[in-house]
Amino acid sequence: MELLGMTTIFLLICVSCLLLVTTWRNRKQPPGPIALPLAGNMLQLNPKNLPESLKKLSEKYGPVFTIRLGPRKIVVLYGYDVVKEALIDQADDFSGRGKLPILERHFKGSGVATSNGETWKQLRRFALTTLRDFGMGKRSIEERIQEEAHFLVERIRNTHEEPFNPGIFLIHAVSNIICSIVFGDRFDYEDKKFLTLINLLDENRKMCFSIILFLQLYNFFPTLMEFLPGPHQKMIKNNEEVDKFISEIIAQHQKTRDPTCPRDFIDAFLNKMDQEKGNGHSEFTVESLSSSTLDLFLAGTATTSTTLQYGLLILQKYPEIQEKVQKEIDGVIGRDRRPCMADRSQMPYTDAVIHEIQRFIDFIPLNVPHTVIKDTKFRNYFIPKDTMIFPLLTPILHDSKEFPNPEKFDPGHFLNANGTFKKSDFFMPFSAGKRICAGEGLARMELFIFLTSILQNFTLKPVVHHKDIDITPVVTVMTNKPRPYEVSFVPR
Repeated sequence: MELLGMTTIFLLICVSCLLLVTTWRNRKQPPGPIALPLAGNMLQLNPKNLPESLKKLSEKYGPVFTIRLGPRKIVVLYGYDVVKEALIDQADDFSGRGKLPILERHFKGSGVATSNGETWKQLRRFALTTLRDFGMGKRSIEERIQEEAHFLVERIRNTHEEPFNPGIFLIHAVSNIICSIVFGDRFDYEDKKFLTLINLLDENRKMCFSIILFLQLYNFFPTLMEFLPGPHQKMIKNNEEVDKFISEIIAQHQKTRDPTCPRDFIDAFLNKMDQEKGNGHSEFTVESLSSSTLDLFLAGTATTSTTLQYGLLILQKYPEIQEKVQKEIDGVIGRDRRPCMADRSQMPYTDAVIHEIQRFIDFIPLNVPHTVIKDTKFRNYFIPKDTMIFPLLTPILHDSKEFPNPEKFDPGHFLNANGTFKKSDFFMPFSAGKRICAGEGLARMELFIFLTSILQNFTLKPVVHHKDIDITPVVTVMTNKPRPYEVSFVPR
């Protein structure tokens, strides 16, 4: 009996200690609404507009708070100060990539954007170096963009002022830049393989807008959703077709490449694989090549093409802004010479307009999720290792102190009183810190050269009165997109 009593006392002490530790850890974690079993806080959030739901929660719980999406705990960072502290001041702690099951299903954590740890460090370093080397090669990335802008302008000219939705033209043009860098050459706009690839990716992009609930359910309950029918299965099938397309191109490169003269990103990656053949733990594999190629393709097309498409809609809404940009183009570049990046420093108004387009549209409101790579102390809170982090961009890009009247499109947000360009630390559409978009430099070049090339040659003529144009975004599961529209391109 004495032994039984000692055992009982010991168990009570263990349970008490466990409860104390659990209580202490939870007490120190960021506050948040009470979560339901399994569903978490899903019933308290609007899946069609998570940013708005999170804004309301931040007003109640402060700039650092906890929510549960299904069974997953997420810490939300709301505002410039907390996002800067996390992604820049504590960059190492917050450098993990949050795993969304719908992305993990396809990338398997092996691409540049979705990997973690040593895999991510090596793949990102390689991608940045390779892109930089191609930029300094015989045929620079800037020259590739200028060439593609010329093809785009001629394609638009052939519409003969007929109204149309320019979205697919922009997707084709921007995609061809990535094709040139990754695959070695651009495609003709009528190439069947190119169109098949673009159509698969575009179909998935459109499905993201229409099957938000299914994607959210997959992210919260991936094992269950894997076996249930629904439109998400079509998206998975499309992803498999894209992967097959990329695998075929990799196989062709393996047969035709010259190791002494890499033609593109794939050749450079295959050379790196050869160098690491003796390394049994190498991060450079065919699987990581395929995932990294798709990463670059997706990151390098949807963001830039949507920003351009949205920008053209905004410029129709404000013809006086379009006119001022064209006046600056005429004064600095003229009507005959191709725009180049050296022109940008002499065109502060155009630069401000492009920055304001990116700020206003807030393309990825929630940012791409992060994780903390270890138990982390942040603002006197305890955040356990592997906790997913949402460092929101909306409250930064729409901060009313930094950008007065943030809901209004105003290039003056990026102009000094004397008309010179004004930088802002709050401008972070590409995120910040160690996970900042690897293609930021490429995107900046594309936005400037494509937009100035279009406005150098055409004036945008809306099909409705400019005051009736709605530039508020259509909010989707991850991104904001413009409302559908048609426009006439009138030659200048």
